[in-house]
Amino acid sequence: MGWSFRVGRIAGIDLHIHVTFLLLLGWISLAHLLEHGDVAEALGGLIFILALFTIVVLHELGHALAARGFGISTRDITLLPIGGVARLERMPEEPRQELVVALAGPAVNVALAFIFYLVLAVFYGGLAPVDGVVRVGGGFLNQLFWVNVSLVAFNLLPAFPMDGGRVLRALLAMRLDYVRATQIAATVGQGFALLLGFLGLFANPFLVFIALFVWMGAAREASMVQLRSALDGIPVRRAMITDFQTLHPRDSLGQAVELLMAGFQQDFPVVDNGRLVGMLTRNALASAVRQHHSDTPVGEVMEREFVTAEPRTMLHCALARLRNGGPRSIPVVQDGQLLGLLTADNLAEVLMIQEALHDRSPIDENHRWPSVGTRHWVARN
Repeated sequence: MGWSFRVGRIAGIDLHIHVTFLLLLGWISLAHLLEHGDVAEALGGLIFILALFTIVVLHELGHALAARGFGISTRDITLLPIGGVARLERMPEEPRQELVVALAGPAVNVALAFIFYLVLAVFYGGLAPVDGVVRVGGGFLNQLFWVNVSLVAFNLLPAFPMDGGRVLRALLAMRLDYVRATQIAATVGQGFALLLGFLGLFANPFLVFIALFVWMGAAREASMVQLRSALDGIPVRRAMITDFQTLHPRDSLGQAVELLMAGFQQDFPVVDNGRLVGMLTRNALASAVRQHHSDTPVGEVMEREFVTAEPRTMLHCALARLRNGGPRSIPVVQDGQLLGLLTADNLAEVLMIQEALHDRSPIDENHRWPSVGTRHWVARN
């Protein structure tokens, strides 16, 4: 995710912090300092925010570990001012699996709330009411208890992109088509967005911001599922480019620039003895040109870690890799041999032809178009 940087790894998952999160920490500390004129108060406010986002990380980690149990990896977890985001490689296609993954995050908050409740009951004489906590602070542990309760309640609202929206979609998908279930869940979510926005006009303006966030999340989820449905059943081998340029590790940056300027291709596989050994992307090439001479070998600046796909991989899986902040081009490899390239333009072309064929008028049976998804449609030969 842009404007974020890596701060560590948890359970094998990279943890990133968005720069706006640091701005939030600074703003909270300054607000406490100006209000109370006490450095200790400012430090206390900062510690509370850090504890809050630790809880958020644990919530997202619950999703990630549940997804891992179904063989789905997590790209990273990013802390934002509005919460956390765990970027899964893909969402489970089995409704019961999606239900488990969606509920795993709130389940973490339920467990934490129970732990804080026990500690308060045993050592501090019980739990303070929520209105007392909000009004006078109510103690650090009381605040953390009610934070977890609030996160459970908020995240289980039946609206995308909250967990409740995915829970609703999973329950509907057990009886309905997945696309139809998503459309219904998205409509319910947008209904909640309208309600939150209306309440925000009279109660709390921040609810208007949340309503916009929910509305956009519901629309995006519905759009993504429609795209997946359009690409369903089409393997990568039928959409990949087979006419493309490659580089050798000993080729110069000058040669790479000439190839970039001469054609449509933006990213170049680097091949040695018939095997793919690296990728030189357009951005990496531009950065290398600023820092190196034109005769610098490509092998010194190429990316050695990159995403690949197999020819039998379904296009909707490749779509997730391209859209989730991944590369613009994915090399298609089988047994170490480079067979083709899949780009965002390829997928756009497939979707365009799919839509055109879907909307076409009836035609003579003797003059059918080739089946959608064959390489003929999208390869630039």
